[in-house]
Amino acid sequence: MYELKTKVNDNSVIEFIENVENPKKREDAYKLLDIFTETTGFEAKMWGLSIIGFGSYHYKYKTGHEGDAALVGFSPRKAKISLYFAPGDPNREELLNKFGKHTTGAACVYINKVADIDVEVLKKLIQQSVAFLQKTYPQE
Repeated sequence: MYELKTKVNDNSVIEFIENVENPKKREDAYKLLDIFTETTGFEAKMWGLSIIGFGSYHYKYKTGHEGDAALVGFSPRKAKISLYFAPGDPNREELLNKFGKHTTGAACVYINKVADIDVEVLKKLIQQSVAFLQKTYPQE
């Protein structure tokens, strides 16, 4: 049986941010921590070793694979900051067009720094992602 690597844990979010080597990236991590906390109303939790997540949902795919994941989150990685939003949200692209300088992956949006993006659009992306996942995977 597949074991999910990225699980919520009791590691300290502040300790993790304090260990971010790049001072500018550390500063941005604190800004994002405030934005995500304020926007979601959820407490920040560590997911795996390097993802700061907010809220959670339980998913189950048609294949039978299931698990828990953060509703939204971010990770201040060495190269770029990864922002985690709902995979499969059909309305994400519209907001990303107004977001600012970024690149995208399957579920991630990558930014160099908070100054490159529109924080109000970020808040809308967070809200939209949380709403999409809570509708798609309602808690029983």
